[in-house]
Amino acid sequence: MADFPSKVTTETGSPGTQTSQQGGNSLRGLASNVTTMIDLSFVRSIPAILMMSEIFLGLLHWALIASAPYTLRPAYGWVMFVAVTLWILTTILFFLILCSVQQRLTFVPWPLTVMGYNGIATVLYLTAFLANAASVHPFHNNYYHGHFAAAAFFSSVVTVAYGVSAYFSYLDWRGDGGNAATSTVPT
Repeated sequence: MADFPSKVTTETGSPGTQTSQQGGNSLRGLASNVTTMIDLSFVRSIPAILMMSEIFLGLLHWALIASAPYTLRPAYGWVMFVAVTLWILTTILFFLILCSVQQRLTFVPWPLTVMGYNGIATVLYLTAFLANAASVHPFHNNYYHGHFAAAAFFSSVVTVAYGVSAYFSYLDWRGDGGNAATSTVPT
């Protein structure tokens, strides 16, 4: 019983004061954790700019179709499915890469996954563009002709953006993303 005081330490206070003593201000520690999780260099890269343009132009594309009576032509059901699905998936993929999830989930082959996604998205958006462009003519004398024509234009631009993203993700997968001069420096 004599060694009881040496084994036990008693502290009074709330658990918040203990963490603030160890890590400083808890909000400052939280902010530093958040900034280390976000890859700001990714936002300035060409693949990120392409993804942001895919998200923005894809939103315009499906919003133009959704604002018109797209159920009159069956082809617009496919166009809406492709546009909304790829918009959601691209937004999720953008935030996954932005938050550096690929560094925590190392078992996923990220370059191959992103390349496959962009390749499939290019093909799907190409089919949606063709269906959209082919279905604009029946609405020629209609109020919504401009909506469907603008949607066809934006779907063509998004198709090109996904194609360019597929090309850059292919280069990343193949490993040719760096400078050839720095990779051949003799040691």
